[in-house]
Amino acid sequence: MNDRITVACLDLEGVLIPEIWINLAEKTGIEELKLTTRDIEDYDELMEKRLEVLDENGLTLKDFQEVVATMDPLDGAGEFLQWLRSQVEVIILSDTFREFAKPLIAKLGHPTIFCHSLVVDSQSGVIKDYALRQADQKRKAILALRDLNFQTLSIGDSYNDISMLEEADSGIFFKPTHQITEEYPTIPVTRNYDELRSHLCINHGFRD
Repeated sequence: MNDRITVACLDLEGVLIPEIWINLAEKTGIEELKLTTRDIEDYDELMEKRLEVLDENGLTLKDFQEVVATMDPLDGAGEFLQWLRSQVEVIILSDTFREFAKPLIAKLGHPTIFCHSLVVDSQSGVIKDYALRQADQKRKAILALRDLNFQTLSIGDSYNDISMLEEADSGIFFKPTHQITEEYPTIPVTRNYDELRSHLCINHGFRD
């Protein structure tokens, strides 16, 4: 019997909260901001495109914060996360930025989150660049947890989650696109929190 403690590592956007960039796109009417890691696999390429669009349209950190202030976690996310935290240790592994995520993390009950940071002009509030905590940080977090003798479980929805889904002892898709499930057919798919909870109970011995 495996008696290692399990740590569940979850993506944030698309799994627990709506996509922040998509919400900004809807508020501003700028279609290019709807692109996410579901569309562009290379994160640096995606962020370079985003920063270019922000610069062209004069958008600042304040614009993002105003959008985030109107957002809530996905329906059922808080309850699911509370249940999951009663079963195992939980870490949010996200390629979002602390400056965006902080209010939504508060609404989720302040789970532990590892994410990146923005480089912001202190005078103008213009987002000048981004600072990765570590390249391929999701996969490397899984590897570090394994070195600490933890059992690892990962849940994600996008291309930037693939490395952690494949590296973890168990990886699960949550509401992925049809395209990504075709490209990675061996990763189990769940479409809502009830399915995800049921999958964890049946396949990982969690308590319902």
